[in-house]
Formats: sequence, C-alpha cells, structure tokens
Amino acid sequence: MTLFRTVAPAAEPVTLAEAKAYLRLQHDSEDALLAGLVRAAREEVERSTGVALIDQHWRMTLDDWPDSAIVAIARFPVKEITAVTAYGSEGEAWAVDPGTYTLDAASRPARLYFESRPEPLRVLNGVEIDFVAGYGEAGTDVPDLLRRAILLLTAHWFEFRGQFQPADQPVGYPDAYERLIAGYRTRRL
Repeated sequence: MTLFRTVAPAAEPVTLAEAKAYLRLQHDSEDALLAGLVRAAREEVERSTGVALIDQHWRMTLDDWPDSAIVAIARFPVKEITAVTAYGSEGEAWAVDPGTYTLDAASRPARLYFESRPEPLRVLNGVEIDFVAGYGEAGTDVPDLLRRAILLLTAHWFEFRGQFQPADQPVGYPDAYERLIAGYRTRRL
C-alpha cells in the first residue's frame, strides 16, 4: 500500500494571527518564519496521529485486492471516496462502479468494502483509491486539542530556533505536546 496526498489543504488549522497572539508577538518581521513553523507543526501533528486536519485529497494504491474484500484507509476522518480505479494486466484503466463498494467512515481506520473486485490486475499498483479526508475546510472545524498541539509545537520550535542549526530541527517536542495528541494516535497491539 502506498499513500500520498494529491491536493494539499487550502488553509492551516491555526492562523498566523493566532500563532502571533499565542507567542505575544506584535511585529511582522518574523511572519514568514512563523507561517513555516505553523505549517511544519501541522504536518507533524498529521504524521504523528494519522489524522488529516483540514480537508485534503489523498490517493492510496494497492498491488491487489485484499482477500477479505475490506481495505483499511490509513487517514482519518475519511469524508468521501471520490474514485476507485483498477488497472488491468495490460495497463488499461477502468473506474470501479461506486455501487459495488461501501465506505465505513465511522471506523478508525475507515474501511472500504468491495462486493466485487475486477480481475486481473497489473502486478504493481493495480488499484487506486482516491478520497477526501479532514475535519472540514476551516481551522475552527479541527478539534481544539490538535489546534493547541500545533500552537505548542510552533512556540517550542520558535523559542529554540536560534540555538540549533536548521539541519538539526526539530530539536525536540515538549511533553505537553505528546499528551495533547495522545488520544488521536492509533494504538497498535
């Protein structure tokens, strides 16, 4: 399984004004740095939790259909499946009929059940699943704990920016950050 984002989020869950207020900054001279730190903190929260905060488009590729006919989607929350494409052994592509699959978006991970599965598939990346994941289009749609984790991480990186070289970043994570995102992490047995 390969998973990659095809369309990035249109906004950040935390605005530049919110980050500046959190840091009590009243000047504009470090706005570019701060905006970059907010973006990096959002990406880190998403990576650590497997959650898509603001609506974004993803593509997941599979080599073959699973034996159980159920595909677990590794991003949460999944809002919709936009397309499922299968590729034949000669490379020909066809859209899988949406009436032949069902999305269980309430589960984590979300599950996609296929009633029928076209065969034969090409050897590698024979199935592409395009979907939209995220809590909404605005930062206010994102759970407050995750927004606070972004603010905390942004402030931490902002505070330690001069003590370490850019190649050494990120230098660390504050303990409170781990506590804020703990409930959103996927647990493994």
